[in-house]
Amino acid sequence: MQKILFVCLGNICRSPLAEGIAKNYSEHQALNYEIDSCGTSNFHEGEAPCDNSVKIANKHSIDISMQRSRPIQKKDFHYYDKIIALDESNLEDLISMGAPKKKLHKLGAYGYNNQDVPDPYFFKGFEGFEKVFEMIENSVIQLLNETQQHATGK
Repeated sequence: MQKILFVCLGNICRSPLAEGIAKNYSEHQALNYEIDSCGTSNFHEGEAPCDNSVKIANKHSIDISMQRSRPIQKKDFHYYDKIIALDESNLEDLISMGAPKKKLHKLGAYGYNNQDVPDPYFFKGFEGFEKVFEMIENSVIQLLNETQQHATGK
């Protein structure tokens, strides 16, 4: 079983969406993944995902409301097979924390020419969450399919 960890700054908007999308897709495709998310900071530790992330996930029949923010821990570096940063800043933070570079990937490398997944709060209104959801969903599906193909040799 592959273990994948999605990481953003606060673990209340982007990485919870990535976790929810990945779990939903894995379940519907009968893929065998262990999936979690966390943040590089502890700013929101214990908090639920932000309202707009919950709302956009629900709009796509995904429930992320029970997730709780947590900061990354050193043991995560050893436990997870892939650690997926949502943007370059998160990736740099993970490297400075000592995460093994061979396990680190940027989500935008899967279908978006290594672009950052922007924080949806940089957009006006709910539209940013729509755009970010679509980008995360497309990238997560490509990531999981590529990982599955590599694991099965197909």
